[in-house]
Amino acid sequence: MADDSNATSGFNSAIPLALSATGMTTSSSDVVVLGLGVVLAGLYLFKDQLFATSKPKIAPLASKTALNGSGNPRDFIAKMKDGKKRLVIFYGSQTGTAEEYAIRLAKEAKAKFGLSSLVCDPEEYDFENLDQLPEDCAAFFVMATYGEGEPTDNAVQLMQNYEDESFEFSNGSRTLTGLKYVVFGLGNKTYEHYNVIGRRVDAALTAMGAVRIGERGEGDDDKSMEEDYLEWKDGMWEAFAAAMGVEEGQGGDSPDFVVSELEAHAPEKVYLGEYSARALTKTKGIHDAKNPYAAPITTARELFAAHSDRNCVHIEFNTEGSGITYQHGDHLGVWPINPDLEVNRLLCTLGLYDKQDAVIGIESLDPALAKVPFPVPTTYATVLRHYIDINAVAGRQILGSLAKFAPTPEAEAFLKELNTNKEKYYTVVAEGCLKLAEVLQLAAGNDIKQAPTTENTTQWSIPFDLIVSAIPRLQPRYYSISSSPKLHPGTIHATVVVLKHENIPSEIVTKKWVHGLGSNFLLNLKHAVNQQPAPAYDTKDGQKVSVPAYLIEGPRGAYKTEATYKAPIHVRRSTFRLPTNPKSPVIMIGPGTGVAPFRGFIQERIALARRAIEKNGPDALNDWGRISLFYGCRRSDEDFLYSDEWEQYKEELKGKFHLHTAFSREKFKADGSKIYVQDLIWEDREHIAQAILEGKGYVYICGEAKNMAKQVEEVLAKILGEAKGGSAEVEGAAEVKLLKERSRLMLDVWS
Repeated sequence: MADDSNATSGFNSAIPLALSATGMTTSSSDVVVLGLGVVLAGLYLFKDQLFATSKPKIAPLASKTALNGSGNPRDFIAKMKDGKKRLVIFYGSQTGTAEEYAIRLAKEAKAKFGLSSLVCDPEEYDFENLDQLPEDCAAFFVMATYGEGEPTDNAVQLMQNYEDESFEFSNGSRTLTGLKYVVFGLGNKTYEHYNVIGRRVDAALTAMGAVRIGERGEGDDDKSMEEDYLEWKDGMWEAFAAAMGVEEGQGGDSPDFVVSELEAHAPEKVYLGEYSARALTKTKGIHDAKNPYAAPITTARELFAAHSDRNCVHIEFNTEGSGITYQHGDHLGVWPINPDLEVNRLLCTLGLYDKQDAVIGIESLDPALAKVPFPVPTTYATVLRHYIDINAVAGRQILGSLAKFAPTPEAEAFLKELNTNKEKYYTVVAEGCLKLAEVLQLAAGNDIKQAPTTENTTQWSIPFDLIVSAIPRLQPRYYSISSSPKLHPGTIHATVVVLKHENIPSEIVTKKWVHGLGSNFLLNLKHAVNQQPAPAYDTKDGQKVSVPAYLIEGPRGAYKTEATYKAPIHVRRSTFRLPTNPKSPVIMIGPGTGVAPFRGFIQERIALARRAIEKNGPDALNDWGRISLFYGCRRSDEDFLYSDEWEQYKEELKGKFHLHTAFSREKFKADGSKIYVQDLIWEDREHIAQAILEGKGYVYICGEAKNMAKQVEEVLAKILGEAKGGSAEVEGAAEVKLLKERSRLMLDVWS
């Protein structure tokens, strides 16, 4: 908009300039005629900009000159030529996982064959010249499927280009004859549209004449993305070598980064957990995933009953003055840190405990292949606490690369066996839920149950650059927002069940408790906000287990001011929205914390109802559609979330809101089996069929995907199939599919 206003200003000033340039006296009629002439001339010159019809554009087209020159930052072909790279790797990533796999493929291509790659965010490049990729090059596509079969945000344009029949490459056609490509898709089998984006990219490229190298890879996050990748990649690289005419062994084991300790550096310029330069310098700017906002916590309370052995945190973040906005149904990104115990464990294992606060600089040896994943300069402890995911289960591939740094032959052999023996890795590491530092301790014969110290932990001589390369960046955790900005414009609410579970012990690994990173981080904050110590809890076998402790005060104490605590957050947009017309019936299914977005939905409707009643009187809601919420939990006196609010909502919505509850450990069927939300839906089938088929209603499902969401969809298909005089498998399935296509059945689910 700024460019348009500047152009208009310049155009208006042309009239007096033209008149003064004539250098003669004019009559008023002459002025009018001359002025009109200048206006018409200007309109003719700028006719394309002023009167162009609005046409849908597939992608911003650069000029042919720019496309063929290295001066265009969106020209990946020119960048490949300039950097002498034979591979281009595009990734469609929502949470960073696909990007990590793209970088891994680039590193492996370099190590195996000595081939350099350009790793590209597709949002930053144009695709018109993909047909210009030289014959001795190849394109990789690492594509995650997001939500209900959608491309990730950064891959939307790429998908439109490849699937829109009007899009053309620089050759003036939609052909990519002879282009060699590789596809690895990331998905989750608990979702209906498993890996559909990777499959669509594969199909589109094949249809345009491109030739796939090897099999299409598909990773399943519900089981083990890592194992799926490892099983796929060896066969792919074998096919790749044959197709590209290269031999393995031409590369080398070269590092991605150089880590150096800095003797003298201004303390105020060292990153100690800040995520951006703006955060470090305390300058104002837009708050997003690259620059989260340290939001003050105004409320943090327990939602489960005191006698429950579980926790669920209701937490409210103050966003006033931050510029952050949200809508009902959006997601809140919370940036956790790693617990103190695991930070100390890895510091001791790497022999860095005594110099954890040493300032380090990190440089990439090939920025196009591997960018430094966090801001520098920083410190060893900061990297492990704030920037990389040391709390995750150790991957099988990394264990093989670390074996040569083992302190003893026995430790080396142990890691090599875990790397090569998939069954043993699964039993010891995956089911044992072992983090990298725990695996290293176990290999060296240390007791992982003891609090780690420099005395009881064997030191490994692993270069720190390898740790930075091998461990993924610590990502934000996302939660459905449980409030509406119409009622809470200055705060964002989240509803978070605290995750903890036991591992599966083996002969090597004893029983231990595993704690979810993000939810236990928020549990720590809840205790701190309420000035309560983090309590130890009793397990079924009588053990006392402590909640992990975190450095919640933040970098330089920035997340604590007097009695107020803060946490870094940002908002991720969602399409999970209510219909704009309140006359449309709404059916919401959300057991457990799946109820979170629906609390926001109902608040949204309450705000609209208040305005309607104020304007049109007490009967303003008479023609509104019914709002039904199907909610389930264990017991009404233990984990019934927001039980004190629903009656008030019913009153405010004048009987339009109906709550259906299932308490699976309190009320049972006649045969003694448990009652779940899908049973409640079947009981209300007459209303549901009428609301959907006749009332053109909307259905929303939020919660666990593998069982609940799948079973709810099956019941809906049965209800709609019978209402249509047919079966669940035919007519019912067709109606469910149609609802999804028309965005009248929407899911916000997780595995």
